[in-house]
Amino acid sequence: MSEMGKTKAKSGLSDEEEGVLESYDRAEWHSIEGLAAEKHRYQEYARNTFRKDRKDARVNIRISSKDLEALRKRAVEEGIPYQTLIASILHKYASGRLKERL
Repeated sequence: MSEMGKTKAKSGLSDEEEGVLESYDRAEWHSIEGLAAEKHRYQEYARNTFRKDRKDARVNIRISSKDLEALRKRAVEEGIPYQTLIASILHKYASGRLKERL
């Protein structure tokens, strides 16, 4: 067994844990400014993911691949699944909170 293998075996860490430790050793981890706000934001994402008022209808639509890619990018920026973003946009429009600009 190699020295690396012996060290891993002794450490009791999984490959994933070893990867995280190596990443930390390379100084790839940074403190987050506004940690409380970021934590709250991600808690809201989690809460919204597991809401009890789940949707009960399915809709299939065809949109351009360009528009879908733009929606996916925006969803990543918001930290939510793209289907959730689309549903949110539709809900805001249906409830009058999203208006068309002329």
